[in-house]
Amino acid sequence: MVLVIVVAVLALLAGLAANRWLRPRLLDVADDEGMAVKDLVGPLLTMTVLLLSFVLVTANGSYGKAEVASRGEARALDQLVETAEYAPAAERARVQADAVCYARAVRVQEWPAMADGNGSPAPSVWSTDLRRSFKSVAGQPVFGMLVAADNKRSDEREERLTQATSSIPATIFWFLLATLVITVSALGICLPRKNNRGQILTLVVITALLTTALVIIRDVDRPFGGIISVDPTAIAEAERQAERDFTAHHPVADLPCDADGDRRGA
Repeated sequence: MVLVIVVAVLALLAGLAANRWLRPRLLDVADDEGMAVKDLVGPLLTMTVLLLSFVLVTANGSYGKAEVASRGEARALDQLVETAEYAPAAERARVQADAVCYARAVRVQEWPAMADGNGSPAPSVWSTDLRRSFKSVAGQPVFGMLVAADNKRSDEREERLTQATSSIPATIFWFLLATLVITVSALGICLPRKNNRGQILTLVVITALLTTALVIIRDVDRPFGGIISVDPTAIAEAERQAERDFTAHHPVADLPCDADGDRRGA
């Protein structure tokens, strides 16, 4: 970083020195002739648009990964419930009940927490209970299938929590905001003072577009907390199917958790 700053400063000094001493010798022009401010605004505007486009692509990639991880976790949980059908009755009931409670804890408690880039310990209670239930079927063919499905669920949850945090550092965001301010201000300086209605309208449109791009970047970079957010639709469907399977086999049994995914009596 220091090298970049030093090189940039040296380039600036070299350019100013060339303007002071070499320009009169190489160009036969007056000292007050040269590039106007409006000529310098074009490259600045181009740089701003390119920066916003690059960061928008990065933020959109994070949003896409969050959505894929959410769906992958739900599919893994559904596979875990279906695999439990091959386990003995007692273990099947425990796995399916834990799956329902895990999905409830994710949907009700962890999903709102991810809006701020955080997780929740509630789902871990049930994932731990799931692994404990596997011990009773160790050595049976269903054991490997249950472990594989649970490992997939764990990996997808970890990816989901990773994507819940901002992928764009705050420094970059504030740099983009400062670049937007400088660009719009420079464009405003170059506007004519008279007969400028069309130019002012164009500047307003450009400002609105650049601002909208920055707002979208900020929103998409928080895939679970912005206006354009990933909803818990997949995990809710997995919860519904798991609860259906559990009720079908154990119609008079109660789930070990409440509607929020907390253990009953805790």
